[in-house]
Amino acid sequence: MTLSRRTFLTGSAAVVATAATGVGAATAAGAAAPAPSALPSLFLPKGDAFYRSRVPELFNASFQEPVPLASHTEVLVIGTGFGAAVAALRLGQAGVRVAMLERGLRWPLRPRYRTTTEKLLHQGDTFSPEQLFKDTDGRALWFRRSVPKGLHGLPMVANDYFAGALEVVDHPGIQVWQGSGVGGGSLIYTGVLIAPEQRFFDHVWKGSVSYQEMSSTWYPKALATVRGSHMPDDIYYGRYGKSLGLLGLGPKPDPFGHCRTWDGLFRKTGYTTEKLNSNFAWNVIRDELDGLSRPSATAGETNFGNSNGAKFDLTQGALNEAVATGRVTIHPRRVVTAVGQEPSGRYWVRFDLITPFGNVERKDVTVTCDRLVLGAGSMGTTELLMRARHTGTLKNLNEHVGQGWGTNGDAAVIVRHSLSAGLTQGNPSPSRILDEGKNRLPVVLENWAVPGVGVNPSLIGLGLIASLGMTLDDTRSSFTYNPGTDRTTTRTQLRMDGKPEGGAVLGWPSSGNDETVRSLREVINRVADANNIKTGVPGLVPDVNANFTAHPLGGAVLGKVTDGYGRVLGHPGLYVLDGALIPGSTGPVNPVLTITAMAERNIAKIIEEGS
Repeated sequence: MTLSRRTFLTGSAAVVATAATGVGAATAAGAAAPAPSALPSLFLPKGDAFYRSRVPELFNASFQEPVPLASHTEVLVIGTGFGAAVAALRLGQAGVRVAMLERGLRWPLRPRYRTTTEKLLHQGDTFSPEQLFKDTDGRALWFRRSVPKGLHGLPMVANDYFAGALEVVDHPGIQVWQGSGVGGGSLIYTGVLIAPEQRFFDHVWKGSVSYQEMSSTWYPKALATVRGSHMPDDIYYGRYGKSLGLLGLGPKPDPFGHCRTWDGLFRKTGYTTEKLNSNFAWNVIRDELDGLSRPSATAGETNFGNSNGAKFDLTQGALNEAVATGRVTIHPRRVVTAVGQEPSGRYWVRFDLITPFGNVERKDVTVTCDRLVLGAGSMGTTELLMRARHTGTLKNLNEHVGQGWGTNGDAAVIVRHSLSAGLTQGNPSPSRILDEGKNRLPVVLENWAVPGVGVNPSLIGLGLIASLGMTLDDTRSSFTYNPGTDRTTTRTQLRMDGKPEGGAVLGWPSSGNDETVRSLREVINRVADANNIKTGVPGLVPDVNANFTAHPLGGAVLGKVTDGYGRVLGHPGLYVLDGALIPGSTGPVNPVLTITAMAERNIAKIIEEGS
């Protein structure tokens, strides 16, 4: 069935009730928070009581889902990340009734300490703590107890199966990091918002998308949607905050001293550092420096979420605004297992409803919609389309599904320096450099942090200075579908211990990271030589680690699986509006602004044309 433009734009006359609290807001005023339980032993499993006492909202049905999911909705959106959030917001503003399905949890935010005890004990950590030697727990990882080697070569230990905010999946040759909660990747990324240079954009898109249109209209609109800005000078230079020590004597807290050290190392090498936009909330960071809010951004937390809202994630922005239209509802704990289309043209979605511990409360629930938006990210959207093509539930999908996948040339890069200013390393990243040297890939390095380690002499004292590296790497791979490895029915179980058992098999080549490593190593060795410092830590922290990607892209590429605006070929009313559209790279820059801008562009055309 094809909807008329009028039907698509106006939808039902009934206004859906919305929650009294925002998408990521804390418990309603007046509700008593249970006292936290005694801290369990370090690195031991915590158990049910621990999580219920720390974050009761994760188990509160009315907080998780203020409005019940209808059996039929005009538009269903799978996922709540950047592309999905933009689609839902603009459709809701246009009067369309939208329900969003999210596999993860809806996390509360606690901007300030609520009690003196919380302040004394640095509590209020709705997300898992991230600093090394802190009590990291199951809230960190999506149904995975540990990751032997994280971004910087150091282990991450959670020790509980729990619906944590970060999913880490071990594919052959590459480890993939993704967000897993209401807000998607906005919960766990480092906030950088940057558009690529035109020469890099045109290299990736090969004329299929106009850079002039993107730079004049959609990149600025996306930046406004996610509220990007530069780090203020008083924070960058360590001028803000009360003095430490008795009677206010002593230095001010300086969690961004490592950023100035980073800038100095690269400037001495001959590079020009460029300021970056990010979507951190500077007022919350100032609250941290004033001792009014639990240290989070200033302590280098970002990969497991920022409990106090220091990162202006989608739950505070586009998703909150979407719900405020009265037309958009969000439904967590829905693990979508299959999608399809009825002979009438109507779409159906099948999911399992899970608990925070991964138990299935309701299995194989099916809901329907007139139109379906896939916004589950590169990996999730591609897996659903691969399964639908194999099983025949979407009969007209073409041969390009599963192709054009890349890592955005990601890598973590480390040098060792003498101890720099400050006792911690904070996020976000305030600056970057670009190097387009000869006979290798173009390289971007961004000022980054090593959570809880770095320049803190009370921890390891190695003087580590980190960069996020990205290259303009043309290496691409594709997925194949193997029903023999599709052994379970829910993505919860598929992802236990980071095992990719969903049937969609990624064929990343064993040499796929080689050119990225070579190119980044050439640049960082130049920096080390110019500053008389070392790279990496032998046997512990690699100088260049490209065995992961936090920016998976592709699998349902624009102009291949879809038309030029994300409409899936052969299936009117089915859309892809996330990172799966991007042909393996955005730059070399962080993909968030491009994904958001592309979603703004595409949904505007879809709404304008009513199809």
